Amino acid sequence: MAAAAAPLPPVARAPPGGVAGQAAAAGPGGGAAPGGTRAEGAEGLFVVLGAGLAAASHPLLYVKLLVQVGHEPLPPTVGRNVLGRKVLYLPGFFTYARHIVEVDGKRGLFRGLTPRLISSTLSTITRGSVKKAFPLEDMEHVSNKDDVKTSLRKVVKETSHEMMMQCVSRVVSHPLHVISMRCMVQFVGREVKYSGVFSAIGRIFKEEGILGFFVGLVPHILGDVIFLWCCNLLAHFINTYAVDDNFSQASVIRSYTKFVMGIAVSMLTYPFLLVGDLMAVNNCGLRAGLPPYAPAFTSWIHCWRYLSAQGQLFRGSSLLFRRAPMPAACFPID
Repeated sequence: MAAAAAPLPPVARAPPGGVAGQAAAAGPGGGAAPGGTRAEGAEGLFVVLGAGLAAASHPLLYVKLLVQVGHEPLPPTVGRNVLGRKVLYLPGFFTYARHIVEVDGKRGLFRGLTPRLISSTLSTITRGSVKKAFPLEDMEHVSNKDDVKTSLRKVVKETSHEMMMQCVSRVVSHPLHVISMRCMVQFVGREVKYSGVFSAIGRIFKEEGILGFFVGLVPHILGDVIFLWCCNLLAHFINTYAVDDNFSQASVIRSYTKFVMGIAVSMLTYPFLLVGDLMAVNNCGLRAGLPPYAPAFTSWIHCWRYLSAQGQLFRGSSLLFRRAPMPAACFPID
């Protein structure tokens, strides 16, 4: 998934100053200085924190994926909205998770966790390696409207660098993401086709070839790229034109602008995450990727058009208050 979508990749920091900074970090005779040791320790800390976050959030993404593929094992319940009208609510995250525990036990909430941890680790290490190989030169912070062109160039340069890191890390970690998705959706049909990382690698290579490891990659990358550019550019223009430097809380507001823009833009790019996750499990021999859950898609564009025609491009975007379609005559008028 994004699952999901979806993404909080830690970024390992390289020594400041690019190659010069790396040379300065070395002690006499080419030996590693304490600074280099601290940098390696920071990288290891990022890997551990990333893996811990992936493990803690796994039940949430597991339920999200099952909802994305359209698996609804529990009936909807009747409730009322804020206007007092009767509506049908599909089970939320906690009810769905309780159902998984009843079927598979508490360990069942962590189905597919191992390949996801490997994917998260590969993503973190790759981002750190790319950042070291292609360091971004520090640019002075510019917030004055007289320097808008300079400030915009800085944003474009930083976003391009971040996009490169994200795309490379996505390509490297995507095969394990595919395996994790398929392990999780086996809950739908109670299959055991993908029972381990190495056996899953062999099965996918045998049945689908090398391209089988990269199904759903294109929409994921497109979603990442659109998210980065929209989020960074919107935050830049808001901070430049909407926030006055003379305002006493300007720095505080600017520090939250990118965070708020990230939440808004993530909703707009969610369909890319959904399509990518569905393509990862589509027509792979598992029940969740076959009719009646979904037809065999010929491409991710076919999948997008199908979901759009069904009005399901945002399926799974909310896990707390999920309304089910309900005909107007389902309930008698009070």
